[in-house]
Amino acid sequence: MPKGLKVFLKVLLSIVIILVLVVGGYFAYVFIDYSRIEDNLKLEPGGTAAKTIVKTGETYTIVTQNLGFGAYSQDFTFFMDGGKESWGRSKEEVTANIYAGATTVQSFLPDFVLFQEVDFDSTRSYHIDQSKLLLEKFNDFAFTTAVNYHSAFLMYPLTKPHGTSNSEIMTLSKYNITGGIRRSLPISTGVSKLVDLDRCYSKSTVEVEGGKTLVLYNVHLSAYGGSDEIREGQMRMLFGDMKEEYEKGNYCVCGGDFNHDFTGTSTQDLNAGTGTTDFGWAQPFPADILAEYTGITRCTNYSNEKITPTCRNCDVPYEEGNFTIIVDGFLVTANVTCTKVTNHYTAFTYSDHCPVVMQFKLN
Repeated sequence: MPKGLKVFLKVLLSIVIILVLVVGGYFAYVFIDYSRIEDNLKLEPGGTAAKTIVKTGETYTIVTQNLGFGAYSQDFTFFMDGGKESWGRSKEEVTANIYAGATTVQSFLPDFVLFQEVDFDSTRSYHIDQSKLLLEKFNDFAFTTAVNYHSAFLMYPLTKPHGTSNSEIMTLSKYNITGGIRRSLPISTGVSKLVDLDRCYSKSTVEVEGGKTLVLYNVHLSAYGGSDEIREGQMRMLFGDMKEEYEKGNYCVCGGDFNHDFTGTSTQDLNAGTGTTDFGWAQPFPADILAEYTGITRCTNYSNEKITPTCRNCDVPYEEGNFTIIVDGFLVTANVTCTKVTNHYTAFTYSDHCPVVMQFKLN
């Protein structure tokens, strides 16, 4: 074998070995770094609320809004949805989107707010502490936060790696929050767990006259990496928890991003009647499972009976006629009356989700 060829093959082999070691080392790092937060983690309420006790018979307003970590301007596309981008466009745009979401929610004069995808110290959102930005707008609210995404440095996409991510769900209340707890939801145990979040829901408690408790559930259920088994397990855990609180005599209001077709038919109702989609996360809400948990209902009595989307798929920039769906909404126990619920269409200008506003009374 010619000497030159031997040298070339040695160099090539060295490069291959180095690449194998680098790639193998990276995957080892990702798996070793992976961990889940403990279940039943106590949450310490923060902030100062001027009010203390919620009363029966009065009308209260609650809003749920997934903020999409401030990245999802109307023309933003996300690589995990089939799009191209992995970061928000700029620090300034991310900040502007968070403020826009906060201002929109604030305009509904809420008593309670449930935010999802609130980033802190994340590569994708320029390490902005988004909860601090929100508290500038809601400085007279009590709050709890629960981490539901904490990932190692993800090298994909190679041109602009997603990086390290830390994100949380945030519950805000004009009434003093007496306590909080983070419940870890079941997720995949396979490789797909690396692209799913450390899924959880939070429970924040507010005192009700007469010695009872209002339990506010903030949820963000699985989308990426989820399976039918995982989705069912998450729902059963949530429904079972709510039923247990209800049987104690407490009032339960649950809101957030369910990552299911919340009405069960919104994919057909909103998309030219076809409902055809290749987006595996857009599964119908399991009404049959919910029916097993007596005393819990979905709030779908939309104002003017109008079906309005709350979410878009981010494979392409948004324009009228793109695929949309209702995934955000509220559940209540039978001792809570949902008097009105409205999906407020924002044309997805600051997030890939629109806010849902509900008025309710405690019976």
